[in-house]
Amino acid sequence: MAVKKVKILVVDDEAIVRESLRDWLSDVGYQVFTADSGLKGLEIVNKERLGIAIADLVMPGMDGIEFMKRAKEIQPNIDVVIITAYGSIPTAIAAMKEGAYDYIEKPFCPERAELLVKKLAEHQQLVDENLSLRQRLEDHYRFENIITKSSKMQRVIELVKIVAKSNATVLIIGESGTGKELVARAMHSQSHRRSKPFVAVSCAALPESLLESELFGHEKGSFTGAYARKRGKFESADGGTLFLDEVGDMSANTQVHLLRVLEEKEFTRVGGNELIRADVRIVSATNKDLRRAIEKGEFREDLYYRLNVVTIELPPLTERKEDIPLLAQYFLNKFALENQKEVGGFSPEATELLLNYDWLGNVRELENSIERAVILAKDSLITAADLPHENMSPARSAIPGRDLRGVQKEHILNVLRETGGNYSQAARILGISRMTLYKKARQFGVIV
Repeated sequence: MAVKKVKILVVDDEAIVRESLRDWLSDVGYQVFTADSGLKGLEIVNKERLGIAIADLVMPGMDGIEFMKRAKEIQPNIDVVIITAYGSIPTAIAAMKEGAYDYIEKPFCPERAELLVKKLAEHQQLVDENLSLRQRLEDHYRFENIITKSSKMQRVIELVKIVAKSNATVLIIGESGTGKELVARAMHSQSHRRSKPFVAVSCAALPESLLESELFGHEKGSFTGAYARKRGKFESADGGTLFLDEVGDMSANTQVHLLRVLEEKEFTRVGGNELIRADVRIVSATNKDLRRAIEKGEFREDLYYRLNVVTIELPPLTERKEDIPLLAQYFLNKFALENQKEVGGFSPEATELLLNYDWLGNVRELENSIERAVILAKDSLITAADLPHENMSPARSAIPGRDLRGVQKEHILNVLRETGGNYSQAARILGISRMTLYKKARQFGVIV
């Protein structure tokens, strides 16, 4: 790894130490500042973005530990190395407990100092890369980057902005593909927990036994295949946000365990006895009607009220049609860049089809459709022929006597026919999970 040269501050009341360190470190390419006291050192900390400070433990007026504490108040990510005389090692170790990265003894050799600084510079580079990645993620999930001019979505965004500042559990409801995880991530990125992890888990993707292990972790030997202890998602999300997607598909037994964790704020790993505490904010999502599930005895009412302190309902794409041109153009630009194709817009016929098509898979299906169209496009405009479904015809849902259930059934059947009954391919085209497609196919009695 090519190490970026960081700025270094040397603080020591002995001129020979300051000058020696300055000369050694400057010779290998670092920019070095020097100060003969802690106060003068702090003046430089206030002016320059430093990576490393090397400070003498014993100085008149302000010692190295006090300087370190005050420097970290100004620049929390600065790494501090304490210089100590022989016989003061216990004090240097105490300084490390206070936050120093390491210490070096007087007299010291240039090679030792240079190696330590190189190690610190690599550490600083990792810190900078992590900060940059976190900033890019926060920028990506900013509310301003949610593409919409729909009044319904604008109201959703305003609610999410308010809720983001709290620790309340949130239930996001909406059809598959409406962007429930995107909203959950935006909420996390704008909360006071944004520096901690956002951890997502699908409650429908795993059977009950594996889901409990995924959520709470397990001990070695707790079941066949448990060859080592595993941390669960609750532990991984400590201090941050745990996103429970498709929470309506959680088994009755797992619902009981989750309710207990929400009430008691502690849990045990599968096969373990140790009580573990984790500070986690729960955001869950579902495309099911949980009230109806409660009436059928499929979902616990007490868990529902625990998860549903605040409800955020996302409208389907058919209720925010004004966003379709915006989203379509965004996805076109994205996939044209990724595929290095000079495609810049849509023909009038293609735009009409996009606006009048019943998007069963919502934004996810639209994204998949535009990606395919960009790949197939032969000209600079997406045409109707480039769009993925032969059955895309205007205003299908407006035909008299056609209810939404009938339209969805026909849509699923047509896509399955297009793919020759390949459920994985059909699910990708529809922008829904294969499990959701199986459920809808069984619900509508669709057989291919």
